[in-house]
Amino acid sequence: MARGWESKSIEQQQEEASAEKVRRQPLSPEQIAKENRRKGLELSRQRMVQQMETASNPNYRQMLEGALRDLDKELKSLGSG
Repeated sequence: MARGWESKSIEQQQEEASAEKVRRQPLSPEQIAKENRRKGLELSRQRMVQQMETASNPNYRQMLEGALRDLDKELKSLGSG
């Protein structure tokens, strides 16, 4: 009986995944490039925040804060905010 429930769960997950693929509109090359750029900026921002948490040199910290502001501006211009 447990196998039956497990199979239904997997079947349901597969149906949901198929339905999600159908609902998505294909992205243009420009949209793909924009999305990749946004993801890259978000990863850079995440790394910058981690570096700020451990930075002890005030000059380095100030440089990181400026870079973080620049990343936030660029992310906002891409429409992820």
